[in-house]
Amino acid sequence: MRLLLVAVLACAPALTGEVRLGKPLALKEATPIDQLLADPDRYVGKTVQVKGTVRDVCQRMGCWTEVANPASGQSVRVKVKDGEIVFPKNSIGKTIVVEGTLAKIEQTREQAIAQAKHEAEENNRKFDPSSITSGRTYYQIQGTGAVILE
Repeated sequence: MRLLLVAVLACAPALTGEVRLGKPLALKEATPIDQLLADPDRYVGKTVQVKGTVRDVCQRMGCWTEVANPASGQSVRVKVKDGEIVFPKNSIGKTIVVEGTLAKIEQTREQAIAQAKHEAEENNRKFDPSSITSGRTYYQIQGTGAVILE
């Protein structure tokens, strides 16, 4: 009987339709994506949690995902260390709760071109370097844990 109980408890995440990745989530509440992006400097360097729909995933290594508010369309990228967490390629369209530290990334035009080229290659997309005319500043979550709701 105890063995059966242990087996059932071990499968509990699968029974609830959740896929847990990385470290367990520590925060009790998610910050709405729109609120986070309205004043991102307020959150830089702090642990944040967001909940939304998976809009995109790195198709090569699963090292990043884009999480969107389905109502507004606003989204934030979540990047993890390669291999530390692997976001499933088939999670697009699913609900995800992600936690990590918000970072402000400032790039020169050359850095922005190099990153866009790299991402295009990873995802088998075409890229035109002339589409990037200047440097850019963006915010992303350095992810530490996530739960995908099936």
